[in-house]
Amino acid sequence: MIFGVAFAIAVLISGIVLLNISSDKAVEHSIHCASALGISSLMIGLILVSVGTDLPEIANSIISCASGHGDIDVGDSLGSVLTQITLVLGLLPFLGKGFRVKRKETLIIGAFEVLAIALATAVVLTGFTREKALLLIASWPVFLFIIRRTSTKKIAKKRQHVSQPSRHYLYHLVIAALGFVGVAIGGIAVVQSVISLSRELGISEFFISFFGLAIGTSLPELAVDLRAIHKRQYELAIGDIIGSCIVDATVSISIGQLFFPTPVLVESFTRARFLSLIFYAIIASLVVIITLSLRKKVDRKAGVLFISLYSFTYALLYIT
Repeated sequence: MIFGVAFAIAVLISGIVLLNISSDKAVEHSIHCASALGISSLMIGLILVSVGTDLPEIANSIISCASGHGDIDVGDSLGSVLTQITLVLGLLPFLGKGFRVKRKETLIIGAFEVLAIALATAVVLTGFTREKALLLIASWPVFLFIIRRTSTKKIAKKRQHVSQPSRHYLYHLVIAALGFVGVAIGGIAVVQSVISLSRELGISEFFISFFGLAIGTSLPELAVDLRAIHKRQYELAIGDIIGSCIVDATVSISIGQLFFPTPVLVESFTRARFLSLIFYAIIASLVVIITLSLRKKVDRKAGVLFISLYSFTYALLYIT
């Protein structure tokens, strides 16, 4: 058993590392390729890069649902939402530095993040179908359109400037394709390791994915936002974190179910814990959004609060 657990953990870590490296290369070279083909930097930033940092969750969704393990999909996607809005955001002023945020944009984007979690929760509890999965996926561009129309400024892009590639676009196309292959391989390794850990430790796949896997697949957001803060692109950082949460709660959780409808949370014990965790995720999101709106900055005091919100999730397991 010890060897089996150790091997599964090693595969999980290796899979997460491969997912993050491959997704970064896939996004980077896809941007260069799109730029060479004359696609506007606005569209590259809003669509390609925002979804690109969620490639690990998207890959896990497809692979887990294809193998009949829908709880991994739900746990990773919704766990990533909670991890990003609390832990990742809370770490930024400690690993980078504090920064200011705009109240109106934070309230607008935050409202849609909470709405996305609520919609995803309703779909999970009533049972996924292809129609419901398609509805959740379609809600993402609708949310994005409304956010852009109601915000005072355009949503910050993950890269404000896209330089023209020095190499031929076919080179970037090949590297991007290899990156996507790496994402697929990493996703397979991650899903299989979670299944093995669940079997060896007797812990549900949902909990392993919600608490463990979600941290690993949230690393791209942490890396992107730290780079943004270093370059003083503060609006980009807060927009990326909340925007990625919306993608996770709409596209990531549904893409696998669209192609491979799979039952989720079939055990009553898991379903009861799911309700408490997701209800808490919504409360934590509201606390973060209200805090940011009132204080209009992310500093170390806010960071301590946000990290504490995430840490309390573990205590919640023993309370409920």
